[in-house]
Amino acid sequence: MEDGSSAPEVHEESTCPLLDEQLPRGKGPGLCSVRWGLAFILHISLFVMYSQRVDLSIAIVAMVNSTGQETSLNVSTDVCPGLSPAPLNTSQPREVKGPVYDWTPETCGMLLSSFSSGYLATQIPGGYLSGAVGWKPVLGIGMLLSSVLSLLLPSAAELGVVYLALIQALRGLSQGVIFPAVYTLWTKWSPPQERTCLVNFADAGTALGTFFTLMVGGITCQTLGWPAFFYIFGGVSCVWCLLWFFLVYEDPESHPCISTMEKEYITSTSTQKGPCHSWSLPLLSMLKCGPLWAIAVAYFCCDWLFYTLLTLLPVYLNRILHLNTGESGFLSAPPHIGNWLGHIGTGLLGDILVAKSLLQLGTMRKLFTALGMLCPAALVLMVPYIGCNHITAIALFTLSMTFSSMTGAGFAVNLLDVAPRYTGFLHGVINTLGNLSGMVAPSVAGFLSSQDTLSGWRKVFFLSGAIDLFGVIFYLIFGRADIQDWARVDSTP
Repeated sequence: MEDGSSAPEVHEESTCPLLDEQLPRGKGPGLCSVRWGLAFILHISLFVMYSQRVDLSIAIVAMVNSTGQETSLNVSTDVCPGLSPAPLNTSQPREVKGPVYDWTPETCGMLLSSFSSGYLATQIPGGYLSGAVGWKPVLGIGMLLSSVLSLLLPSAAELGVVYLALIQALRGLSQGVIFPAVYTLWTKWSPPQERTCLVNFADAGTALGTFFTLMVGGITCQTLGWPAFFYIFGGVSCVWCLLWFFLVYEDPESHPCISTMEKEYITSTSTQKGPCHSWSLPLLSMLKCGPLWAIAVAYFCCDWLFYTLLTLLPVYLNRILHLNTGESGFLSAPPHIGNWLGHIGTGLLGDILVAKSLLQLGTMRKLFTALGMLCPAALVLMVPYIGCNHITAIALFTLSMTFSSMTGAGFAVNLLDVAPRYTGFLHGVINTLGNLSGMVAPSVAGFLSSQDTLSGWRKVFFLSGAIDLFGVIFYLIFGRADIQDWARVDSTP
C-alpha cells in the first residue's frame, strides 16, 4: 500500500464537477469527492424510502373513525384530559377529506406492522444478490417498486384491511433489499478512516425523511386529504428513483467522473481487497462467530424501541395527549430531526476519536452502542410519569431519538469491521433478526395500550427499556471490531 505522499499530483478536468475530487489523497474527508457525492445521493434516496415507511403512521390517524371508539375510554383518571372524551380529536366536527374506517387500535397495530412482515422476507436474498451480482440493480429496483406501490395504497384501503395489509407487506418486500445493498456499496466506496462518517451521513437520510413526512404529512392529510398525501409522495418518489439510476455507479473503477487520485485513495486503503463473496458462503463459520451474534442481538433490542417510536408516536400524541392529526404529525417530527443531526455528528465524532487515537475502534463501538441504547430507554421511561405535558413529552422523545443516533457509530456499522467481504449478506441476515422487532413491537404496543391509558403506555416503554438493557450487556461481552479470519479474501469460502 502506498502512502499518500507518493501519489502523483493529478488535476483532472471532470464533466461532473459536483462529484469530482481535487484534494490530495488521504488529506481530509474530501467533501467534494465522488464518495461524498454518493453519500449525498444515498442520503436523499433513504429520505425518500423512509418517507414511505412512516406515511401510514401519520395518515392512519386521519383514516380512522374516532367516534366509533368512544365507549372504550369511559373514565379513567389514567388518561389525559382532552377537549372531548374520545381518544382521537373529536372536539369539533372535522371535514372528511377521504374515506374514514372503523379500525380498532389492534387493527391499526397490525396494519403498521405488516410492512415489517414483508421487509423481513427479502433482507437475506437482497444481501446475497447485492454481493453476487452487484448492489446497484438490487437497490434501484427495490426503491422503484416501493414507490409505485405507494400510489396504490389508497385504492387498497378502499378495498379493505386485507388489501391494505397486502400492499404494506409488498412495500416491505421491495424495501427489504435496500439496506443490505447499501452496506455492500460501502465495502467498495468507503476508506476505513472515513467509514463511520460516510455511512452515518447516508443513513441520516432516514431520519430526515421521517422528520419531513411527519411535519408535512399531517397538514397534507387535513388540507388535501390522506389519499392525496400518498399520491404526492409516491409520485415524487418515482421521479427520484428513475433519476437515481443515472447518478450512481457500482464501484470506483466504473465511475466516469472520478479522479485518478481519489480512485487510488479508495482502492489502496480499502479493507475489502478483491470482489465481494461468490455464490458460496462460509455459513458454519458465520454461525459460530460471537461478534456477529453480538451485532444481531443489539440490532433486535435497539430496533424494538426504535420501531415503537417510529410507528406509534403520532398515535400516542393523538390518543393520550389528544392532539389533532396535524398537531400529532407536527410534534412527532422534532425527535427525528434530533436523530438526523445526531447521526451526522456521531459519524464525525467517531472517526475523529479513532483517528486521534483517543479510543480504540472496538472501545468506541461499545461506548457508542451503550450510550445509544441506554440513554434513549431511560428517557422514554420518564414519559408516562410527566403526565399530560406534551411539551415535556416531546422534549424527552427528542432527546431519546438524538441519543439513539449514537448506535450509528456503534454496532450499526460494526459489520464493515468484522466481515467486510460478506457485509451485504450478513446485514440481510442480521437485519432480518433485528426487524422481527419491527413486526412484533407495534402489535405488542397496540395490545398493551389498547385502552389508551398512561399505565398501558408505561408498560410499552418499560418493556422496551428492559429489552435495550439486555442488548447492551450482550454486545459489551461479545462485541469485537477486528476482521474475522474466515472473512478475509484469502480464506476459503
